[in-house]
Amino acid sequence: MAEGPDIARIASLIGDPARSNMLLALLGGRALTATELAGVAGVTLQTASSHLAKLEDGGLLCQRKQGRHRYFALADDHVGAMIESLMGFAASRGHLRHRVGPKEPALRKARICYDHLAGDYGVRMLDSLIARGAIEASDDALRLTDKGESLLSGHGIDFAALKARRRPLCRACLDWSERRTHLAGSLGKALLTHFLDRGEARQVEGSRVVTFSPEGERRFRAMFPISEHHLAVRSLENALIEGEQSGEPRPFDFEAFKKRKRASL
Repeated sequence: MAEGPDIARIASLIGDPARSNMLLALLGGRALTATELAGVAGVTLQTASSHLAKLEDGGLLCQRKQGRHRYFALADDHVGAMIESLMGFAASRGHLRHRVGPKEPALRKARICYDHLAGDYGVRMLDSLIARGAIEASDDALRLTDKGESLLSGHGIDFAALKARRRPLCRACLDWSERRTHLAGSLGKALLTHFLDRGEARQVEGSRVVTFSPEGERRFRAMFPISEHHLAVRSLENALIEGEQSGEPRPFDFEAFKKRKRASL
């Protein structure tokens, strides 16, 4: 008899299309009702209730009660990280459910991953912090440095409150659209909350997409600067990824990149 973690149980829970759609809907960080999740999964309320019971029993979901209503949410950030990592793995193997559509550019630019920032902006945030010595990266582990704490404290991040929590301060999370790591953990959540609370960013209703106001864009770029060379490399990587997904590899247009760079300044 095999011993150790039962990955088959988790795989069977996630592998059902209806349940996977429910989990993806909850990745946006909002708690949803059984009726809402039934609509997302394309099943009846009775069938949805059965799926939700299995996900809750498997430790992937939790319930939140408010008055007579019951809401469902991901059990914790580890579940969100697992789903995001699986999305990245599926994309890297060419297992895509649809081609790039009108909503994809915004989703790839900035989105919610459970409770932290993902997409191009999420990866840029971590890249900038690592480049400036604010975070040290080794394999898949991230560590905040004294320089990083001093730097981000100047922007109003309360590290005393963050360190008092049992949750890891910094955690690496594989980004499914960028195929690279973005920042999760209590610091990742705090940095996203920083922009949301100031009204400089908002989550689009009914979507995981995060949009920034003009002032929010300016402050984000100021807080997380990155070199032009690094941006060029990132643009090349993204062009290759988009080519893989469309089946038509596209050469990197450096002139177009320079025009976009000038327009963003």
